[in-house]
Amino acid sequence: PIGEFDRDHWAYQPIEPVEVPENTSDWIRNPIDRFVLKHLQERNLVPQPAASKQTLIRRLSFDLTGLPPSPAATEAFTTAQRVDAYERLVDRLLLSPDYGRRWAQHWLDLARFAETDGFEHDKIRPQAWKYRDWVVAAFNDDLPYDEFIRQQLAGDELYPGVESAQTATRFCLSGPDMPDINLIEERRHTVLNEIASTVGEVVLGLQIGCAQCHDHKYDPISQADFYRFRAVFEPALKLRKNKSLSLFDESVPYERSSHLMIRGDFRRPGPKVDPGVIRVAARDGFRFSPMPSQQTSGRRSALADWLVASDNPLTSRVIVNRLWQHHFGRGLVSTPSEFGVMGDEPSHPELLDWLASQLMREGWILRSLNRLIVTSATYRQRSRLPLRANESEKQAWERCLENDPAAIHLSRYPRWRLEGEAIRDAMLAASGTLNRTSGGPGVLPPLPKELVTTLLKNQWPVTPDVSQHQRRSIYVFARRNLRYPIFEVFDRPSANASCSARQTSTTATQSLHLMHSRFSLATAQ
Repeated sequence: PIGEFDRDHWAYQPIEPVEVPENTSDWIRNPIDRFVLKHLQERNLVPQPAASKQTLIRRLSFDLTGLPPSPAATEAFTTAQRVDAYERLVDRLLLSPDYGRRWAQHWLDLARFAETDGFEHDKIRPQAWKYRDWVVAAFNDDLPYDEFIRQQLAGDELYPGVESAQTATRFCLSGPDMPDINLIEERRHTVLNEIASTVGEVVLGLQIGCAQCHDHKYDPISQADFYRFRAVFEPALKLRKNKSLSLFDESVPYERSSHLMIRGDFRRPGPKVDPGVIRVAARDGFRFSPMPSQQTSGRRSALADWLVASDNPLTSRVIVNRLWQHHFGRGLVSTPSEFGVMGDEPSHPELLDWLASQLMREGWILRSLNRLIVTSATYRQRSRLPLRANESEKQAWERCLENDPAAIHLSRYPRWRLEGEAIRDAMLAASGTLNRTSGGPGVLPPLPKELVTTLLKNQWPVTPDVSQHQRRSIYVFARRNLRYPIFEVFDRPSANASCSARQTSTTATQSLHLMHSRFSLATAQ
């Protein structure tokens, strides 16, 4: 049973209406700043003034499009006299086609996207790139987040015969797979566990995969909860020997029963289970009631509806935190895919819930929330002390560093490192060689010979059209067993599991690659 004690953790509590603080200050630009300023004042901290115009346009451009601003754009912004010049810049960048290419990469990290199977043979999935293009289009078309989730879980159920909706469900099947495994039942068990774990982690921010073999050791998630959740996807998964994962293929009636697997062993089916949701996140009295049709069981669309329901305490909090993370380098909850008991508590809980409520009130539109965040004074703060600072500014800065060393309280804008994709794209943009063509199969630029020798025969056939080699990084072929060198040295995840926050390493190979690689030399020339 799930009781009040189980739901006592903050993340399982309902999202209640939050009053915006009524503080006043010339620094405030929107409601976000009222929450942040109240938080700072309670800790005897003050916010920093806005960064310079040169810093702001560079920050915004990389943040919203993944590219540096052009010299002309920088000149126009820094000399603009209009009061609303900053807001106009934000709107222009949000409507750029590069906005979708930038933000799609964040989602692809979560979706463990790659164009190959992984494991020993790492076979190509010929149609996988279509999912990448669907995500880019979804961000550029401003598809509401609730619909974004519904299509990725149940697009084929909701819109039968619509190719783009079917493509969206590749999210569930983007994980690694071993098509040539001898036991098809073992493969089925592994794939279903991976799908269920990923959906729980990405959408709910819960590590439900910990309950595959036993009840979760910390959160009120039983092993039966996991297998009920997994049962939602079972009718849609049809595996074929030596065939890579592609699309869901569901037909009714589905007569196979679902079971809890004792100790997580596919050879030891235990009690039967009916499909269901994670109970601790569901309201009391909730009943999972799929509506079957002549084509499908209706399980996945019922799950998707529950995930994006207004009374689900997790989904909106999780995505709001992910957006904040990609604007500030760190979320309001620093463990973006762990909202359970073992995760960190939010640094600004009232702000988190207000943003979650705001997102739902405004129809789950992510672009609007992104605009709200980047137009705040909180986002515009400087991240370093200028050389010509006066004495009072120096004292405030020293107090800021002493009492908020990691900028968790947002007493300044935190500095954080660009990803390998943004570094590569910036180099191409600066050299004037960036190819902005959109979509299509991943391109394969040349690799160093010593890397090619580590692959099986014909696993990296270089794209014949040389102009394609300068495409944006999101279109570089994503092979699970080998990452493109500049991505590898700058900590791109392997795509073998969902990645909510990339590692940030500092190694000699990063400097060596930027100074001596063939790509760096060619771009510099």
